[in-house]
Amino acid sequence: MKKNLQKDAPFIWDQYSDQPHVIKDKTYKQTMRKKYKNDFLKMFGTTLFMFPLSVTMMKFFTKKEHKIFDKKEFYGIGVNLDKGNSQQELIEELGVKSLIIRIPLSDIQNIDKYYEFAKSFGTDKKILLNIMQDRFNIDNLDLLRLNIMEIFNTFKSITNEYQIGTTINRAKWGFFAVKEYLEFYKIVQNIRDDKYHTIKLLGPSIIDFEYHYTIRALFNNFKVKFDKLSTLLYVDRRGSAKNTQMGIFDFKNKIDMLYSLVKLSPKMKTDEIYITEVNWPLSNTAPYAPTSEKECVSEEVYAQYMIEYFEIAKKSEKIQKVFWHQLIAPGYGLVDNRNGMIRKTKAFYEFKKFLT
Repeated sequence: MKKNLQKDAPFIWDQYSDQPHVIKDKTYKQTMRKKYKNDFLKMFGTTLFMFPLSVTMMKFFTKKEHKIFDKKEFYGIGVNLDKGNSQQELIEELGVKSLIIRIPLSDIQNIDKYYEFAKSFGTDKKILLNIMQDRFNIDNLDLLRLNIMEIFNTFKSITNEYQIGTTINRAKWGFFAVKEYLEFYKIVQNIRDDKYHTIKLLGPSIIDFEYHYTIRALFNNFKVKFDKLSTLLYVDRRGSAKNTQMGIFDFKNKIDMLYSLVKLSPKMKTDEIYITEVNWPLSNTAPYAPTSEKECVSEEVYAQYMIEYFEIAKKSEKIQKVFWHQLIAPGYGLVDNRNGMIRKTKAFYEFKKFLT
């Protein structure tokens, strides 16, 4: 993966933690935020109405159909091209069938490598492709159209599910307002509607429990529809999924509220929710950990938190899939590959138990 998300931008990729660095050019960031001040006002106004409504309604929305729990579908994991070919054997050992693979628009010239990588996991896998934005494609929508058609054509024999964008509420990932994301998504949706009718599009890919961004993405005047909702639902960087935020919002209640928004939104085609990224940062792994050391946990605590997270999501019956982020990553994954060695953590074996 290229270190820069854009050729001439302040968007610099951190190869250790698999995410962009925080934007250091504060003037640029402030200028872009001011450009979309009206969109933030709309987000604020919509949230004032929808937040109390969704909280009031969240315990009234229950799943009408109780499907048989399919562990092979529910438990998913992220694999990355740049983590090498040891991943295929590890995936087979785990027995996991649901995979998410990042396709960075900044690395579109290597699309054939991503195709071969996705194909290498076999035909029995359900693959969700995450099309990762960069500023160059956000600014140049004609280029975006060409790149999306190339991706759809390349992967048509492998999958029909795509998460459009990721972490759209963090400026370092490229978007400075939900409006920008919706314009981006609309381009992809138009291409799908015109030529690729069987493709399912997921969004809006909000990270953490920042419900105001989700509300803006699900209640607006844009002519967009999400086939399924994708969320990067991290719950508590310092603790258990049972911990609360804003008094009442433990992980269970966060799921209930998110499901309430999905049921209330005219932008959702279904009530299906995929959690497409979650983990805890691991102690003593700097610079690989995506946060500071004070947010990190031991491998033993990490494994326990993972078990709690999956159990709560499963019991809710409102989450179709959870993709753990990710298989190999020294700072937050199930496998540590530092010094060229493959070391499986306690969480790797706990994850394996889910599927056996």
